[in-house]
Amino acid sequence: MLEGFAANLTLILAVFLLAGLIKGVVGLGLPTIAMGLLGLVMPPMQAAALLIVPSAVTNLWQLADGRSPLPMLRRLWPMLLGIAAGTLGTAALMRGTELPQATQLLGAALVIYAALGLAAVHFHVAPAHEPWLAPLVGTLTGAITAVTGVFVIPAVPYLQAIGLERDDLVRALGLSFSMSTLALALSLGQHGSLLEPQVLGTSALALIPALLGMAGGQWLRRRISPERFRRWFFIGLLLLGSDLALRGWF
Repeated sequence: MLEGFAANLTLILAVFLLAGLIKGVVGLGLPTIAMGLLGLVMPPMQAAALLIVPSAVTNLWQLADGRSPLPMLRRLWPMLLGIAAGTLGTAALMRGTELPQATQLLGAALVIYAALGLAAVHFHVAPAHEPWLAPLVGTLTGAITAVTGVFVIPAVPYLQAIGLERDDLVRALGLSFSMSTLALALSLGQHGSLLEPQVLGTSALALIPALLGMAGGQWLRRRISPERFRRWFFIGLLLLGSDLALRGWF
């Protein structure tokens, strides 16, 4: 596995540069783009191991706006707890089991996310439903994370549906992604070699292009239409996910 990382090092760094650029423009997309593109050359869980450091640091950057996270934590803790339980529980059930369809499942998750984004589907969740729906959404998100390394479905549509203002939504996404990254790291630790020091070293190295990409994306955001960029992001994600989902069928 480590030899594979070394052989694809240039590709890995380029992928995180692009993923960081997209996150800088639209505020999300680093894990989905990184997982999708790296999934073309390696199994999803190997790609997920590379995601740990860049995802953790960029999410903390997203949260660092000077405001206390406690009010949002009080509202979202059932979902965050569900993410942790779903990720770790599913990983424990899968321990020692290789999923031959993991790449196809990753592709399917990306296709669903892209289709929802392109369709501009707007869900609405009434506050009265949050107490029972939040842990369910979190657990399902965690289970999908454990299998595919992607932690946007159904967490992102849910957070968009509970009526948060734009700045609060950005913070909520940061909290959700941070919990998913932490739970994913713990679950990958159960696989031993997936989080060896050399793997974490490559992940830390990938942080450099990810941060450079984010800075470039934030600069670009002031000069282009973020909504148009977001649309092309989802179109690209749909094509990429379709390719991954159809692998092995033809």
